[in-house]
Amino acid sequence: MDDIRSCTCIAPVNIAVVKYWGKRDEHLILPVNSSVSVTLGLNELHAKTSVAASSKFTDDRLWLNGKEQSVGNPRVQNVLKEVRQKTGLTGMGDGAEVKVHICSENNFPTAAGLASSAAGYACLVYTLANLYKVNGELSLIARQGSGSACRSIYGGFVLWEMGERPDGMDSVARQIAPADHWPDLRILILVVSDQKKQVGSTEGMQTTVMTSELMQHRIKMVPKHTQDIIKAIQDRDFPTFAKITMQESNQFHAVCLDTYPPIFYLTDTSRQIIQLVHAYNQVHGEAKVAYTFDAGPNACLYLMEKDVSPFLALVQHNFPCNSKAPDQPFIRGLPVTPASLSQSELGQYPFFNSEGAVQYIIHTQIGSGPCVLQDEEDSLLDAAGLPKHLAP
Repeated sequence: MDDIRSCTCIAPVNIAVVKYWGKRDEHLILPVNSSVSVTLGLNELHAKTSVAASSKFTDDRLWLNGKEQSVGNPRVQNVLKEVRQKTGLTGMGDGAEVKVHICSENNFPTAAGLASSAAGYACLVYTLANLYKVNGELSLIARQGSGSACRSIYGGFVLWEMGERPDGMDSVARQIAPADHWPDLRILILVVSDQKKQVGSTEGMQTTVMTSELMQHRIKMVPKHTQDIIKAIQDRDFPTFAKITMQESNQFHAVCLDTYPPIFYLTDTSRQIIQLVHAYNQVHGEAKVAYTFDAGPNACLYLMEKDVSPFLALVQHNFPCNSKAPDQPFIRGLPVTPASLSQSELGQYPFFNSEGAVQYIIHTQIGSGPCVLQDEEDSLLDAAGLPKHLAP
């Protein structure tokens, strides 16, 4: 079909170190507090989206991870509406309305607490913006798909400002520092579960805001955490960065427990990882590793490049890979130089011996923002604007 135009992009995952949890406006997705995040490496964790537009298409259609989904999702509709309004584009030369076919997939588990919606909506907005030639603040549009998606519009370290205006025009994301600002900072994702979480983030936030008394205390604490962690990032002050990151994670999950009925995102394995991190830091007399957990059991650990090998040796000692698992790499992503710890060193730490409790580990670094893929082979859609691959 000669009148089909298409574009394919990838967008990164971001993991908040100052948490976003709770909205003051559900429709516009305006948060009750500002948040700060770290954008992860595109190669290891990304959403990929292809969009084809044509006046010959009869309907907007959407495929996610190989399966067709309803395009009537209000958040998808919000994004499409915003992009179309900004372009004023209604046709492709003949006045007919342009419809879009959207195909998206993640190279990591969806809905498991690894910020899949952030990457997905950021990718959708970035792809539509490139296809429709949209200028302006894309984080405003991405926010209306998924709040945290506005932070995935940028690489490096990102602040999402809560804003004050009721129309949300000042609730935008901005970059604190680029990806190369802290070149030796590394991230380990310990995947405890790749299953969909029992309580979705949207539902969980609503219940927390309505029922948690502790939430009001948290809202008062966040501005100082935000100010202090931005300074720590700018100064590359890892001990301060680590302390605030862990305190924020703990406070977020405390608020979830204070929700009525309580929300449990952490598992026994999650808590064992927390215990191991604190033990490691105590043995070394300083913060060497920092953990944070979003709305799920999977750990995101920040540490310096020189500490990756010894800490991974400790993780593998406590959480060895499942000997019955398929022949897949236990450690994925950036290469790691193997290290071993002596028995005397291991004796300083708790020992869980939880085989298979950690399914696999992703090793990555600070990443850049979304980008366009120029090669037509990268497209998820064929020449007719239909998915090249569908799930069985």
